[in-house]
Amino acid sequence: MTTTITPRVRNLVLLLLAVTGMLFAGAGTASAHAALTGSDPTSGVVVDKAPTQISLTFSEKVSTNNDSLRVLDPKGKRVDVGKPSNISGTTYAIQVRSGLSDGTYTVAWQVVSADSHPVAGAFTFSVGAPSKTTVSVSDQDVGGGLVGGLYGFGRYMSYAGFIVMVGGGAFILACWQRGAGVRALQRLVVSGWVALTAATLWLLLLRGSYTTTGKLGDIFDLNLVGQVLQTKTGAALVSRLLLLAAAALFIAVLFGAYDKREEEEKRDLTFGLAIGGGVVAAGLAASWALAEHASTGLQPGIAMPVDVVHLLAVATWLGGLSALLVSLYRAPADNQVGRTAVQSFSRIAFGSVLALVATGIYQSWRQLGSWSAFTDTGYGQLLLVKIGLVALLVGIASISRRWTARLADTGETAAAAEPAESTVEERAKEKAHASASSKTADSSAASAEAGASSATTSSEAGASRATTSTEAGASSATASAEDDSDVAASSSTSSSASSKGGDSEGPGGSKRAAQLARQQAAVDSTRQKRLRDADPIRFGLRRSVLAEAAVAVVVLAVTTALTTTEPGRTEEDAKAAKASSSSASSSSSAGALTLDMSFDTGGTDGKGVIRLDLDPARVGGNEMHVYVQRPNGRAFDVPEVKVAFTLAAKKIGPLPVTPDHITTGHWAATGIQIPMAGDWKISVTVRTSDIDQTTVDKNAQIG
Repeated sequence: MTTTITPRVRNLVLLLLAVTGMLFAGAGTASAHAALTGSDPTSGVVVDKAPTQISLTFSEKVSTNNDSLRVLDPKGKRVDVGKPSNISGTTYAIQVRSGLSDGTYTVAWQVVSADSHPVAGAFTFSVGAPSKTTVSVSDQDVGGGLVGGLYGFGRYMSYAGFIVMVGGGAFILACWQRGAGVRALQRLVVSGWVALTAATLWLLLLRGSYTTTGKLGDIFDLNLVGQVLQTKTGAALVSRLLLLAAAALFIAVLFGAYDKREEEEKRDLTFGLAIGGGVVAAGLAASWALAEHASTGLQPGIAMPVDVVHLLAVATWLGGLSALLVSLYRAPADNQVGRTAVQSFSRIAFGSVLALVATGIYQSWRQLGSWSAFTDTGYGQLLLVKIGLVALLVGIASISRRWTARLADTGETAAAAEPAESTVEERAKEKAHASASSKTADSSAASAEAGASSATTSSEAGASRATTSTEAGASSATASAEDDSDVAASSSTSSSASSKGGDSEGPGGSKRAAQLARQQAAVDSTRQKRLRDADPIRFGLRRSVLAEAAVAVVVLAVTTALTTTEPGRTEEDAKAAKASSSSASSSSSAGALTLDMSFDTGGTDGKGVIRLDLDPARVGGNEMHVYVQRPNGRAFDVPEVKVAFTLAAKKIGPLPVTPDHITTGHWAATGIQIPMAGDWKISVTVRTSDIDQTTVDKNAQIG
């Protein structure tokens, strides 16, 4: 829930926006899903001599198995031998049989990136000359199909269970301690625990098939399960199950010993439960942070704690919202959630939203790195959808906050009027009781006097008058009591009926009394529920909270999709790598020129490698691509690149060329005119900051 924008809050928002701008302006390189950044042989190349091994370089470390790297001949038969090995850093190799015949070979790879997501792909190279091949080189559909859908559903349920369990428990401890005895809230929190536990076991079984074969029949393959347990993701899932055992103990205490304590005794236990529950909740959140996007790429030491805070803030807000919704709709009439609890949750939810904004900005910068990635990548587009939904959620929450304020105002008015109303009611009851007693006594005295004075002649008449007078007095008293208080009359009637039943029926009278008591309790409960439902303020609050919960379900679905989507940074790196491979292929097939030059501008983060491709490297028009990379092979997003061509023997040049920026680390220009053949000096000037730049050059034969 949000609140009215005060100057302090406005300043905080401006500060967050400023931080956003600075973060995006200074974005570096990071990755989450692994991307293929290089290979030997390169994609599409034609080599004269058959290689003895195939090596692939990724943007980060990956996990491999026996079938992660496969090399297939033109007929689709495997020619690789042995197991994949990590030969250096992020480069992995597989040996191939010696004496490969001429033709086109396919390299297919399927690995698990450091953030736990499977990635796959394929490319071809040729020995001697290209040939026809029966192998498809399209990217493999890893992590998809039925198993992928089931795995995605398990992820959604695990997030939902975590949010409901943690948020529900926090709502009870921090906002409404009497809610520990409400059966509907107990069912909500326990269902969250059951959902998270079942989903964790489900993911543990599916994980092996999800990252390898993708076959449903392999879910119960114990060998695959054993392999999963040896991975980082498997360890995280097992840790989550152990923490869920501790969470079960917490829930048992919350709804057992804690609920039975008196209000004074609950205060001390509340602090202990809050500390213990907070530790367990943080541990559960860490089981995601340590195995997914936050654990790899840029600043993992900062990203993982930020991710834990983000998950806890989501659970506190959306899980607490679910608990509030259940309380408003399902709590018994004699134990309704009060205005104080609603106000407390409103304040906690507002703090959670601020935490979400701060951590969300950092995560967005880390996964995207540039403003253009919002619209140019699938991750960025999904993130825009999530931002829009959260904005809608906050807007609805502001309406809920208005209802909360009105509920508080109504509660204060009712509290002020309650003593006066109570006094009037008590006086009315006392007056009715005194009137009935007086009239009964007067009637008895009159009857006795009339009987003594006219015992021989008027006894029947006197008795008749006494009876009439008594009935009239009793009737008057009863009517007066009913007019003053319906509740008092009902209680009197029940007590009278119970007394008479006991006198006349003996042991059966107690059963009749119990039955009447249950009936009276049901009537009172129905009356209170009717009054509660008739309250327009509570009705409005319930509707707005229900709308919040509906939007929250969609937000959670989009968030789950984001966790399985390739981040914008990695997607752009992969595009650059593909462009590089395409350029290399063009070079080998058409005689294009490729030059590699190292540079160092001398400033912070100023080292890198330039690869320049010139196609067809002949007299006349040429197309040029310049790729700027860091020493580790990742794309380097420098602000400026310039190229110049000089033929010193003929005193031609320098001929300046200013290429266009295509994507991160990729610059290109077309229509470059080379007037004559010769030994040309190609100079490349690269600028890494406002003041740091350098020029490197290399000679090459063109034409």
